[in-house]
Amino acid sequence: MSVIIFFIILAILVLVHEFGHFIVAKRSGIRVDEFGLGFPPRLWSYKVGETVYSINAIPFGGFVKIFGENPNEESISGPDNKRSFINKNRGIQAAVLSAGILFNIIFAWLLISFGFMSGLPVPADEYASLGSVSDVRLVITSILNDSPAAKAGLKTGDAILLLQAGKETLQDPTLSKAQNFIGSHGVEPLSILYRRGENTGTVNVIPKEGVLKGRFAIGISMDMIGTLSLPIPQALFEGGKTTGRLLETIAIGLGSFITGAATGHADLSSVTGPVGIAGMVGDVRALGFVYLISFTAFISLNLAVINLLPFPALDGGRLLFVLIETVKRSRINPKFSNALNTVGFVILMLLMVVVTFRDVVKLF
Repeated sequence: MSVIIFFIILAILVLVHEFGHFIVAKRSGIRVDEFGLGFPPRLWSYKVGETVYSINAIPFGGFVKIFGENPNEESISGPDNKRSFINKNRGIQAAVLSAGILFNIIFAWLLISFGFMSGLPVPADEYASLGSVSDVRLVITSILNDSPAAKAGLKTGDAILLLQAGKETLQDPTLSKAQNFIGSHGVEPLSILYRRGENTGTVNVIPKEGVLKGRFAIGISMDMIGTLSLPIPQALFEGGKTTGRLLETIAIGLGSFITGAATGHADLSSVTGPVGIAGMVGDVRALGFVYLISFTAFISLNLAVINLLPFPALDGGRLLFVLIETVKRSRINPKFSNALNTVGFVILMLLMVVVTFRDVVKLF
């Protein structure tokens, strides 16, 4: 079921992104030859007017085939050249290339706003001023790899209901009380009652030194999380603010990773591909529908930021070509730009294969 949900999410996000390119190209009078989900070989297609709509065998992505985006003699000087992407002014070209990124951001904003309307889990202290945070509980926000908590089976999103060490019990813990309780019992085994979605469970964990400097710990970060429900106007406003903060966080994280990769210090184990994301979908789904909505919004924003990178074959790379042409006031040799985009696409596909292989290895 998790794999099916993952492919549904992926299809929706690709549809949103490529629809951005599609609708702006159509509105700009550019001919669109194909709108495809997945990459060839083609499994199914249907032609409406001049555009072929297709479903393809490789499910990790999608495309819009815009006439003249990869220039050739026909698109430059052929009979339909006025409807070619390459012959439109550079403002229109930039708008078409940016539309997919913009649509992913707008889609994430709408999803997050819908979450606020339905009841979104938020840090209670951060949103206390809005006055409508309910069902506040202590929730695990992250877990260190290979930590006692990870080995015990605790997961991000679990709500901690009770802690017990020997004869001492801490019920409905707050953040400070839970931290003190865990740190004060040394290597004494802890029994933790938690809630995951609609289900509850109990695990036994033994704290150890070295996880956190100077104290015993089990390798988790926690926060007081409540449910925030807002009316539509306020939900849209808060959704916009949250979308902006997430974009900033994702951009900084990606920038740090690229910097690390350039200096040879990048942690490739932190990179998750389609198989890893499919596994995460199952964990998120267990927490509830609103978590799945938030997760989808987060992936959509990640796609937007990644596509903005100035790398050949990505929207950002094509935008860079448009910028260069604007500055030099002449067209880049189409053979050069096509070759560079092809090389970029091959590198991206190879990277996808490597990351997917690492994801599969982690399953065993």
